[in-house]
Amino acid sequence: MFQNIGIPGLILVLVIALIIFGPSKLPEIGRAFGSTLKEFKKSTRELVSDEESNSEEKTKKQKAI
Repeated sequence: MFQNIGIPGLILVLVIALIIFGPSKLPEIGRAFGSTLKEFKKSTRELVSDEESNSEEKTKKQKAI
């Protein structure tokens, strides 16, 4: 999705964000976005590991039968 933006597009988005939110709010927004992304990645890893452990248990049960 973000592969086609390029440097000029990224600069334009940052300038628009600066105009809309102002320089005092941008660090707060960045921190909030970063923590949200961090929590999303953590949840995704937990879901993937749970799914892998469930599939391993099913495989062990099938081999036991």
